[in-house]
Amino acid sequence: MPQPSPTLAARPGNPYRRLFTVPGARAFTIGNLIARLPIGMFSVSAVIMIAGARGSYALAGAVTATGLAATAVAGPWVARLIDRHGQARIAVPATAFALLGALALLLCVHYDAPGWALCAAYAATATTPNIGGLSRARWAHLLRDDPDALHTANSFEQAADELCFMLGPVLAVLLCTRLFPEAGTLIGGILLLTGMLVFTAQRATEPPPSRGARTAAPFRAPGMPPLLLGLLATGVVFGSMEVVTIAFADAHGHKAVAGPVLALQAAGSCAAGLLYGTLRPAGPPERRYLWCLALMAALMSLPLLAARTTGSLAALAPALLLAGMATAPTMVTAMTLVQRRTPPGRLNEGMTLAVTALLGGMACGSATGGWAVEHLSPTTGFTVPGAAAITALLIAAGHRYAVRTP
Repeated sequence: MPQPSPTLAARPGNPYRRLFTVPGARAFTIGNLIARLPIGMFSVSAVIMIAGARGSYALAGAVTATGLAATAVAGPWVARLIDRHGQARIAVPATAFALLGALALLLCVHYDAPGWALCAAYAATATTPNIGGLSRARWAHLLRDDPDALHTANSFEQAADELCFMLGPVLAVLLCTRLFPEAGTLIGGILLLTGMLVFTAQRATEPPPSRGARTAAPFRAPGMPPLLLGLLATGVVFGSMEVVTIAFADAHGHKAVAGPVLALQAAGSCAAGLLYGTLRPAGPPERRYLWCLALMAALMSLPLLAARTTGSLAALAPALLLAGMATAPTMVTAMTLVQRRTPPGRLNEGMTLAVTALLGGMACGSATGGWAVEHLSPTTGFTVPGAAAITALLIAAGHRYAVRTP
């Protein structure tokens, strides 16, 4: 097993190039990226496939919502098993079981099964391991004595998240429309299994399992509840911004370009995340987290300002680009806090809880943004992500005040 390098950040040169001099890092990162891309494909592929076969977006939405709810329950449980028994031993069979669920969904759609069967099949895919959390856990293990290098690694992982969620839906749409409706799910499944096998084959970089270690549940660890609540509010930012932007573009007769416009937000976040990783963090991460949330709250006002003052999609696009630049630094710092506050031996579970909070927030944000668009206006809908960002800031600030005040 390679030993952590406490002097990695002190070496000259590009910090990302130094990062991948860690033995085994390139190999598990290749598998990680292959397995991560389909995560942004599956829900879009399912919606296109089900809506095309049944002519009902309501059914497609119900099926994907069921999968999200199942993931919120099964995700932390799978991560707990991974912490106890090791990544390779649990992640591969969990992935195989999830792919059986995806195959069952294809068969249910093809043979015109009832809606409840589609929901049950898609719920079985909830055992898909959180590959981003698995990769971050490896970096945390390898770089546990090098906080600067770990900061760069977390920044890289966040940029990879943004890139895959930017490319995944585009690839899913191309496959489902240019080949056949089931192509997105089939090819996504092949990529997921291939990437997971490559990733878990790198045993030298795998964190040791905790076995029967008795530690507090991550959500009960000091400082974790407010952090998870803050991530829930941050998820509302992401979910509501997507719905409101699509509605705004549709209201102005440009629904076809809503995807590329939304991609600008992810592009801004990806670029900012990579830049953030080259900087040496100063001060405690709690203070940096507050500053990042304050910046995100400020920049989230730009889309509302652009929509209200100009009513133009051309003005909204650069506003979304700028707004996205605060999200990656916020998420990088939040994940650093998750790594520090999670009890030893339960890091995969802690990371999965963070992702679950984000997904739950995205679901709430989609619903809230949709309500605001329908009952108020698309322009007014941009107040939802701004309000959610302010809420996340208030939660973090309130926790810091409570800690400082006896």
